[in-house]
Amino acid sequence: MPDRLIVPEESRDALDFAKGKSQPRSGVARRSWDRPVVRIVAGLLLPVIILTAWQVVTTSGMVPPYRLPTPASVFQAGVELAETGQLWTHIAISVQRVLLGFAIGSVIGLAAAGVVGLSRLGEVLLSPTLTAVRAVPSLAWVPLLILWMQIGEESKVTLIAIGAFFPVYTTVSSALRHVDPQLVEAGRSFSLRGWSLFRIVQLPAVVPSVVSGLRLALAQAWLFLVAAELIAASMGLGFLLTESQSSGRVDRILLSIVLLALLGTLTNGILVLIEKYLLRRWV
Repeated sequence: MPDRLIVPEESRDALDFAKGKSQPRSGVARRSWDRPVVRIVAGLLLPVIILTAWQVVTTSGMVPPYRLPTPASVFQAGVELAETGQLWTHIAISVQRVLLGFAIGSVIGLAAAGVVGLSRLGEVLLSPTLTAVRAVPSLAWVPLLILWMQIGEESKVTLIAIGAFFPVYTTVSSALRHVDPQLVEAGRSFSLRGWSLFRIVQLPAVVPSVVSGLRLALAQAWLFLVAAELIAASMGLGFLLTESQSSGRVDRILLSIVLLALLGTLTNGILVLIEKYLLRRWV
């Protein structure tokens, strides 16, 4: 009787898959992690652990309340502000500033990225200066913007726009410079030039980079919001953060941080949906 042939498990999976009997286990596992319910539950796991640990260390007395209030105290602070209407005003004003600054900075960033990424002359002229300006910290712009634009909304939105500009410019310009030359040559062989070449060949090739740059820009806009609302603001989550620091309201400080995190996550989720649509449309 011949010896029994022993086939490794991964080889059996490959053979079964080739015969149409099953799918590779790694592929099945990958798809299970891509299910929306699984992703939501897995994404909520770490916040629940953090919230539980926060509750334990505050209620057990390990950390005094004046340093770290309980989650219930932070929630109560939010309820108090919501009842007076201040919370919704702070949120609305901050969201408006972020969206305006993000839109302005992203449009200018895309234009600059097109000039630098598609033109060798534009790269030589603009890239060194923009790289130097990018290294300037956000707070360094505050006194200059106050001097130039006073303390109105223009200075705050401009600072947020500066923060949103550089992620879009850096990501998209680099992607345009590294578009596959063979694709460009193929487009030119079909008599594509200028705008037609950009729209049909180069733009679809950089759509993932454009969306990635926009997501980074939106995150940067929320980061610059707090610095922007240091410019003599009287409303907004950044103002609530700094005003609570002055009054020693740690519960409101934590409330501001949680709200900034939630709003940043929500706006990023909207961009993720837009990304999926664009990738289906262009890629």
